Amino acid sequence: MTSRFPFAFDPAHRTAARLFGIGPDSTWVQVSDDELDARYGPWRLRTPLTNIERVELTGPYRFIKTAGPPRLGITDAGLTFGSNHQRGVLITFRSRVRVIGPLRHPELTVTVADPEALAELLRERISAPGH
Repeated sequence: MTSRFPFAFDPAHRTAARLFGIGPDSTWVQVSDDELDARYGPWRLRTPLTNIERVELTGPYRFIKTAGPPRLGITDAGLTFGSNHQRGVLITFRSRVRVIGPLRHPELTVTVADPEALAELLRERISAPGH
């Protein structure tokens, strides 16, 4: 079974994101039985659920850390697909994942409309037998 989670855009973030081809029609996180697929405008991250080590709810965030294109954490190379500054889901990977250029990212933060439901689903799927 596949579940899709849209991003929650606040007005200021929507304006900043539009400049980079990012909007509600091109952003989502999809979870299947065996894969995480996150799209943020032209950027996309796909990884097997077996690569997810930990899932946490986080936030709030500073506007400058979430507005516009994907944000790269300078200290840890973590990636943020941010469409609001209230709340999101931090997904930590066992093996780093490539999204932008040659860098490999140890984690991804996504600001979906229902972060609690996404976190719960991911925790269920990664704790299921065989994962």
